[in-house]
This record gives sequence, structure tokens and C-alpha cells, in this order.
Amino acid sequence: MVIDANFYMNLALLEAWKYQGLTYPNPAVGCVVVGKNGELLAINAHKKAGEAHAEVLALKDAYLKTTHDIAIANISASHEIHTYLLKHHNNCFADVSLYTTLEPCSHIGKTPSCASLIASLGIKKVYVGSLDSNKEASEGNLILSSAGIEVESNILKKECDELLIPFLRWTNNNFVFFKWAQRLNATTDDGLISSKESRKHVHAMRSLCDLIVIGGNTVRTDRPTLDARLVDGKAPDVLIVSKRNDFDRTIPLFNVDGRNVFIYDNFSKLHAYKNIMIEGGGKMFELSRDYIDMYLCYIAPKFGGKTGFENLDDSFDILNIEKEDEDIIMWMKRK
Repeated sequence: MVIDANFYMNLALLEAWKYQGLTYPNPAVGCVVVGKNGELLAINAHKKAGEAHAEVLALKDAYLKTTHDIAIANISASHEIHTYLLKHHNNCFADVSLYTTLEPCSHIGKTPSCASLIASLGIKKVYVGSLDSNKEASEGNLILSSAGIEVESNILKKECDELLIPFLRWTNNNFVFFKWAQRLNATTDDGLISSKESRKHVHAMRSLCDLIVIGGNTVRTDRPTLDARLVDGKAPDVLIVSKRNDFDRTIPLFNVDGRNVFIYDNFSKLHAYKNIMIEGGGKMFELSRDYIDMYLCYIAPKFGGKTGFENLDDSFDILNIEKEDEDIIMWMKRK
């Protein structure tokens, strides 16, 4: 049987992108497990730092589908999944192939080593997208090869490397992304635009950000809170970029416990933070363009509003596009 490695790796990529921005300080990773006849046994992704990695979740799902052993269904802690699979797998993975967007980790940290688990389960072949540049976690492929597992790397390498842009940026310096919401007629003004599910998605990312950047005029007009209340998350610090300091201090963002609010006429404060979200419209887009690593756009299926991004001349590469409830979400980088 001819195996289309790109097809399965693309499935892993699509799953991983659903959690981009939600795994900080870990990378977004997707994994697919395939049976001997090419049947899809599992697809999963790393969802949150400190929780099970993509490979572990996918192997758990594949085990359940193959064996119907429901005892594993309610196990969520990574080390407990590891232990259960090692004890009960009974060679059910012997003819299985695994596809992962990132080389399985070799180290034991908050979770056990994925590479060691895979090596102990007798998996036939592992397909890897990107190699792990983190010295502490790298060389998982060596562990697999040493166990007699066939390893093929660089499957959809470009796409898998693009998935890692945030992780590589905040590991070496910082990651800055620009987020906005717009309607079908490209307007960005006049009240709420995106759906509640999209706003919850933004709040979940805010909760993991160290800093939110916003323009002074937006603060004066919208009087935002810029917290993560929709997911009961933490509120990050705020940098207001403004030439004037005449803000009404009753605006909610100034009154969030534990938050630092800075008012600068420049972006110099960015260097002190790792994971940074910039929110705004056309003017902030222009002011911040030299600092942005990626762009995140929510497109709501509606018309309305009056103004949007005007007199801008930019082109983008779409890294991923998906539907979230009512809205379309696009991760992009500027060409």
C-alpha cells in the first residue's frame, strides 16, 4: 500500500493550528496515528503547557480505538497515560505509523519523554516534520532509531517550521503578533464584531500573553478592560502607545488588580516581554509593522460599521485558515 505521508502530516498540522497561541511557552504540535491499512486511528494536538503532549494524546486515542479498553478514557495526566500504555499495550501498536509535526521530545520535564514512550510501544515507523532545535528536548529521533523504529524526517518541513514560528521567537527573543477583527466589508469599528466563541479564543490567548499593546485613541473611544474574563484567565500588562497621557483613569483597563499599565509614545517596552499581542486598527497596524512576527485576523460573516483599514498596501502569506463557530480565523505573515 502506498502511504501519502504529506496527507497525514497535513492532518496533524491542521489540528495543531487550532491551538496556536494557546500552548505558551510550549510549541504547538499535532500528531496522527495510522493503522497498517492506512486507516486513521487518532488525531490530536498539544493543548496547554504542562499537559500531555500531542503524541501521548494521539496514542491514547489510538489505543482506545484499537482495544476498546475504556479504562484509559478518563486518564488525563501525561505520566499516568504513559504508565498505562506501557503496562497494557500488548503490542497493539506493532503495525502502526505515527506522524508528528515536531520531533518527539527526549527529556523528562513536566511530562515524560514522548520519544521513550514511542520507542517502548513497538511502533513501526515515525514520520517527523520539524527537528527540535531545543537542546534539552532534542535527539528524540535518535532514541527512536536506536529502538529499531524507522524514522523519516522533514515531511512538510516548511509548513511544520512555520507552525513553530511563535515558539522559536519567544525562545530566542520575543513573539509579537497583531490581532484584529473585521466584517465582510472590511470594517473594524462600531462595537462587537466577532462571535462570542472567537472572543473566548482571544481571551484564552490574552491569558497567556505577558503584554497587550493598544493605541491611545482606542482606549479613549472603546474604554476596554483587556482582560481574560471569558475564560477566567489572568489579565496581562498593558502598553498604551500614545503621545498624550490624558486618560480617564476610570477606564476599566486601569483598574485590574496585579496589572501594570504603561503609557509610552514608542514600542521600546516590548523588549521586556516574551509573548505579546498587539490589538488595533489601521493606524496601529502601520505603527507596529516593524515589530510583528505574525498576524491573526477574525472575519465575521456580516456587514456593518463605517471604517476599516484604509490606504494600506500589504500582502500576506496565509499560514492557516479555519472556521471558529461563525467566524473565519486566519494566521498570516507579511510577504
